Amino acid sequence: MKPKNLSKKIRRLEARLQKGAKKLAKLKQKLEAAATAGAAKKKTKSAVRADKARKRVETSGRAEKKNRRLTPEPRMRAVAAKRPITAKKVKRKLNLTPERRAQLAAAMKARWAAKRAAAAANTQNTSTEQGFAPGQGSQPQ
Repeated sequence: MKPKNLSKKIRRLEARLQKGAKKLAKLKQKLEAAATAGAAKKKTKSAVRADKARKRVETSGRAEKKNRRLTPEPRMRAVAAKRPITAKKVKRKLNLTPERRAQLAAAMKARWAAKRAAAAANTQNTSTEQGFAPGQGSQPQ
């Protein structure tokens, strides 16, 4: 390789490495800033929480002095409010051709008919096993 080309390649590589170092320094700086911001946010949140708790204790003390109940108040509402609300699953609409829809309908009707027949046969079997046949009364033996 010619010295001119080599020097060009070296220059480009050095520039690329310098850019990489700059990028790395920038990212490290951003990470540090985010960490300090997160710590500050946690600090303010905890201070706000402590302030709210302090106020709640002060107000509850006054309220207890005002309304002293003979029987404790039931806590049913608090339990009901804590239950997580689950969203209903959305049923997916099937894209069926009319022929396929008719085919599925016929299959389902056949399945239901078989189920009804099995249930009817089952009720007849149980009645004959107990000693009662249709059309026969109870006869002494």
